Amino acid sequence: MIYFPRGFRFFVVVFVLGLSQVYAQSAILDKARAYIGSENSISPVDSLRFIGALEVVDAGQSSGGTVRIEIIFQKPYRQRITATSDNRSETTALDGYDAWQRVIGHEDSSRWEVNLLGPDQIKRLRANTFENLAFYRGLEQLGGRIDDLGEFSVDGVVCRKLAFVHGPGIVFTRSFELATGRLVLTETESGTRIREEGEIRAGDLHFPQRIITTNSLPDGNTRTIIVTFSSVEVNPLIDAIAFALPALHE
Repeated sequence: MIYFPRGFRFFVVVFVLGLSQVYAQSAILDKARAYIGSENSISPVDSLRFIGALEVVDAGQSSGGTVRIEIIFQKPYRQRITATSDNRSETTALDGYDAWQRVIGHEDSSRWEVNLLGPDQIKRLRANTFENLAFYRGLEQLGGRIDDLGEFSVDGVVCRKLAFVHGPGIVFTRSFELATGRLVLTETESGTRIREEGEIRAGDLHFPQRIITTNSLPDGNTRTIIVTFSSVEVNPLIDAIAFALPALHE
């Protein structure tokens, strides 16, 4: 009979459990990607453009009307979101390590204001851009990590919860349906909860038709932002100048 020291037996148990967790994490991420589309469809994605409408609901009541919205992501770190209402348009953009926000009033389009965003906002925009184009893979190569938080029931659905940690204060915690890989809920470190509904297709890829974001307000009420997409375009041709600081080309 071979005798193994007690410490060695403990190491073996921990090692086996670690392998099991790694396998479970890999399996659910494979399912999550497959739920969106095949590897042959996902791998060539370098940019995305979403067109839709945004509605804000405070304390159960709509703020009135919808806002037209265009969202563009482009590898490696470019993002542009333009929200247009009846009286103004607001654009927030990321271009590598630069980020800015511009507001234009429709009464006099020659008068507009541009503000540069700070380091913390840039880090979050970069993380958000990566998350929308990586389809749950590659974070470790950027110095981040994925923590497996185990199985939970979310809205009555058995899920595996994974935390995508980009760095201090930037964490996207996602609950994937264990059986299918469907994304049931995304939570951020600030308490924001994001749910997806419906489906809209772009070629062989499946995207949500609606994204519902809920935040708690300082007065205890909640704010819900509902974005409903009318179209999604994969690999649109977007000139890099669209992301550059306006002062450089206007």
